[in-house]
Order: sequence, then C-alpha cells, then structure tokens
Amino acid sequence: MKIIYYIFLAFLGAIALLLLFSIFPITGNIKFMVVESGSMNPTIKTGSIVMVRPVENYKIGDIITFGEYSRLKTPTTHRIVDIRIAENRPFYTTKGDANNAPDQKEIQEKDIIGKVLMKIPYLGYAVNFAKKPIGFILIIVAPALLIIYDEIRKIKDEIGKLKKKKKDKEQDKEIQENKKEIEELKEEIEKKNE
Repeated sequence: MKIIYYIFLAFLGAIALLLLFSIFPITGNIKFMVVESGSMNPTIKTGSIVMVRPVENYKIGDIITFGEYSRLKTPTTHRIVDIRIAENRPFYTTKGDANNAPDQKEIQEKDIIGKVLMKIPYLGYAVNFAKKPIGFILIIVAPALLIIYDEIRKIKDEIGKLKKKKKDKEQDKEIQENKKEIEELKEEIEKKNE
C-alpha cells in the first residue's frame, strides 16, 4: 500500500512541476508545452507534453514548436520539411506528420519557440486539466489536503503513544512504590509476629 502511496505522490509531484514549468519560464529557455492536436500523430500523440528549447540551427527533419504562445493562442508543433534562404534569412516550411500537405505559411526563425527535445505521451491531459480551477482543486489541492490530513493523523497517533508511554512509566513507578510498601508491611508483620 505504501508503494502505491509513494507512486501517487511522485505522479502528483510530476504534474505539479510540469504545471509550474508550463506556466513559468525555466533557465536555458526550456519550455514544456502541451500538444493539443493530432497533426503530429503517431510521432507525438494528442495530449503529450513536449520539452522545447531554442537551438542555433534548425534543419530538415527537426520537430519545432512555433507561433504565438499566450492564454488565447496555442503554438504549433510540426516537422521542418523544407528550408528556403531569402535575403540571408532562412524560411522554414513545416508539416504535421498526420497532415497531407505542408503548412501554407512559411515560418521565420523569430517565430520559432524551439526544437522538441523530449515528449511524454498523454501527460498533457492532466496538466491542462490542472490549469483549470476544478482540475487544480482535484489534482493538486484535494490530494495535498489528504496528505496533510494523513500526516496530522500520524502525528496525533505518535502523541497518543508518547502519552501512553508516559502513563505506563507512571504506573510502573506506582507499582514499584506499592511493592516497596508491601515489602515494608511484610517486614513489620514479621517483626510483630516474633
């Protein structure tokens, strides 16, 4: 049962960290983002989390995340299928692995958030759910309250054990005093009987 408890704690910790990392920037320009469409299936499944970081050079075959990143706009994660150089600047043609045709708009380097370095399937569903108020309460707050309750219960049990030990020691002391009194009374009775 403890193994399940610790696995559950690790899962909650991972969700909480990924939630924080997807909201706040990390040093090294690493970002964690949730893939919300199936355009990169089967390489990157819908609901996956991708770790993205800018690199110096992008090449054909790289999977990149690009576009505006805000509460209202979600960036796109697609594969570079062609690079065109114009005015000494690269322009990238991208395509989702599941799409039939390349994207119509070329991407400039300034629009690229970064290259996908790692993907974690399906964890994005939990992170997106945790970003909503009800999800935050169910995934973060409720388990945290359960853990706090469990720790308070354990502390209360330990305090009870300590009180019982103290009471047992007092009773042991009282028993020893009573035994001593009985011995003294026996000695008195023996003296009177002599």
